[in-house]
Amino acid sequence: MTTTRTSTSQQATHGATAILEVAERLYSMKPEWVVFFREVLGVDGIVRRTFNDPEALVRFECSPQYARIREMLDDLRNRQREEPAGRSSQRVVTVRMPRTLHETLKAEAEQMRVSINTLCISKLLKLLDEGERQSLATGRSEADGTVDAAAASAEK
Repeated sequence: MTTTRTSTSQQATHGATAILEVAERLYSMKPEWVVFFREVLGVDGIVRRTFNDPEALVRFECSPQYARIREMLDDLRNRQREEPAGRSSQRVVTVRMPRTLHETLKAEAEQMRVSINTLCISKLLKLLDEGERQSLATGRSEADGTVDAAAASAEK
């Protein structure tokens, strides 16, 4: 029985050390705090994949490795708050869609290893970019949908 406890304890320590190493590598890349949280502490993050037993998870959350991960998370959150407002402000748009379309987007985002939000934004930008190129090709004004006078006379 003592041998089993010792080996379980060693496995937990090894797992905690491995998680900390992964977290430190990610932290060194200076990601946004939400990315760090998702990849390390999130529902599908490395911590919950490694410690899927509730008791093991609680023990890990009492470890010095977990404390260090929380410090890194807090630092990333503070950095993001202190950054100058160089980034444009964000707005939220809610789009209602059929469940099947959502599941398709979710699967594609997972395959590309990006968020659904990132995938949708890139698809919108691509669509807008293609629309802009078509507008320029036909001589339509992007702002009001009217035909450019030069383009109209060229069509005659």
